[in-house]
Amino acid sequence: MHQVQLQRGTLTVSPLRSHADWQLHSLLDFAERINPKRAFLFVSRVLGKHIPVKPNQMQKSYQDLAALIPPAPQAPVTMIAMAETAVGLGAGIFREYQKHCASACLFATTTRHIQSDLPIFGDFLEEHSHAQDQLIHSSHDAVKHQHLLNTKTLIVVDDEISTGKTIANLVSSLQAAGMQQIEQVISISLVDWTGDQDIQQIANIPNHSISLMSGCWAWQDALDPKAVHMPNVNITAQGQHAVIAPNTWGREPTYQLGQAWHSLQPRATGEKILVLGSCEFTWIPFLMAEALEQQGAEVYFSSTTRSPIAEGHAIQQRLEFRDNYGLNIPNFSYNVDASAYDRVILVIETGHESVDPALLQQIPNLEVVSYVA
Repeated sequence: MHQVQLQRGTLTVSPLRSHADWQLHSLLDFAERINPKRAFLFVSRVLGKHIPVKPNQMQKSYQDLAALIPPAPQAPVTMIAMAETAVGLGAGIFREYQKHCASACLFATTTRHIQSDLPIFGDFLEEHSHAQDQLIHSSHDAVKHQHLLNTKTLIVVDDEISTGKTIANLVSSLQAAGMQQIEQVISISLVDWTGDQDIQQIANIPNHSISLMSGCWAWQDALDPKAVHMPNVNITAQGQHAVIAPNTWGREPTYQLGQAWHSLQPRATGEKILVLGSCEFTWIPFLMAEALEQQGAEVYFSSTTRSPIAEGHAIQQRLEFRDNYGLNIPNFSYNVDASAYDRVILVIETGHESVDPALLQQIPNLEVVSYVA
């Protein structure tokens, strides 16, 4: 049992089972949300979102989770990664799963960034989130769309599962959109907090849960909890700055993940580099970080986010700026000490002009890499 004292109460976590190579201290830290609906946050040490992580460590989590997927699930198989935090995690697991998957698997991500050139398949709520509304796109490709409709095994990837309600909301939305043949749900997460209340069914469909650690948590409010005022980041839309990079990495369902569209190279042996993704756009930046690491650089990966978190505990630095999609919402970058790196590289799917000058001021050594057709 592990207790965390936060300003608005006490979080108690009790690990029950874990992968042989992963324990609580290697998987998690904790912080306080700026969110009246849920005061605490499980901060992953391996996700590459709020704490910079080496790409090879992230890759190990992908391999270990993919290895736990039951062999030969009933086809057609569709894997969906939950935005924003699990987009890269899902893509990494999908890349590993493809190596031994007996039949074609379709990969997609949920999103809060509507793509006007793609059909919307369904929408749902992540009720405890700072940004509740999410949606999932289909494709104008009839084969991909029919694959979605015919799905029999649905694999849902999230960074952590606390109650299973968000996944249930997603599955219900998919069923309402026409995905009526699902026979099994496989839920994958770094940490599953449903514990002894293991989710045997999701939306009345048998569920098989996979995680690196499982356990349970309890929250006790402080006697006089501090009121919080959460910034409005609950916007699901296409902003002023359009996505110019290809959507084949996930918003449009795909059988093959996109490749890095820019080749980054170290400037010196042992150069220390931080590569930043931007909100949901994490997979292509991760591939660039991975390539730099394979060339001998000391590389760490993290990402910007719209999630408002208070400084303290796992959050030692907090940068705030406006989003690069032109939605005029606050974005944040956590635990980024620019002076600790020779280079900080931000990889975005929008144009160079979309980057808030306030971010450039806060990270003087920032390099921006954007898609060039």
